[in-house]
Amino acid sequence: MNDLPEVSPARNIPRHTAIIMDGNGRWARQRGLPRVLGHERGGENLLRIVEAAGDLGIEFLTVYAFSVENWQRPDEEVSSLMRLLESYLSRHAETLVKRQVRLRVIGDIDALPEHARRPLLETIQATKSFTGKNLVLALNYGSRAELVRVAQGIARDARNGTLAPESLDWENIAARLDTAGIPDPDLVIRTSGEIRLSNFLLLQAAYAEWYFSPVLWPDFDAACLAEAVRDYSRRNRRFGKAPALPAPAL
Repeated sequence: MNDLPEVSPARNIPRHTAIIMDGNGRWARQRGLPRVLGHERGGENLLRIVEAAGDLGIEFLTVYAFSVENWQRPDEEVSSLMRLLESYLSRHAETLVKRQVRLRVIGDIDALPEHARRPLLETIQATKSFTGKNLVLALNYGSRAELVRVAQGIARDARNGTLAPESLDWENIAARLDTAGIPDPDLVIRTSGEIRLSNFLLLQAAYAEWYFSPVLWPDFDAACLAEAVRDYSRRNRRFGKAPALPAPAL
């Protein structure tokens, strides 16, 4: 892409970028359209961003598609979102295969309706052999719910005598998270101008760089993504370490 920052990909391109796709409803409201049309436009935009992420050299792209809290929305809107997920996968599964994008999922998908869960699992199976590009859908996901599942598993193993509590460390906990086998996000983007975390990858993003864009998700295009990466490339990630001091003058 012409607007890529001219930097070394190994150093300056985030291996894993996560996005809170916010603003579909406001995009529709500004145009006098039903909210569901905003979600449809946002869904179509996702495929363009997947392609742009691949062009930029981003290996993992995680998107917040449906949170645990989203079940509290009106039933009609939730049903529309589930139908949209089904339609999206039915129409674009072949495109993901053609572009060799592996589809993964985090969250408790057992709660999803069968008509949405079936094409999701089929697409995961059809793309599981791909390694270079990964699209991770966060569906019925929330960090607190994820942590509860981890704690329940640890408690069961401790009760059964298969886990000594004193042996617990971060690596053991990380292996039990929904994101096991996926690197922690380097960059987390939230669109629409909202500045909050919304229960998204709270443990995994402990040292991520955050970027807040004023652009509503349906309008967040390849140039917007490139600008976020450009901003990321200028940051100095120290992971809690002090910056290096200049060598003393001789």
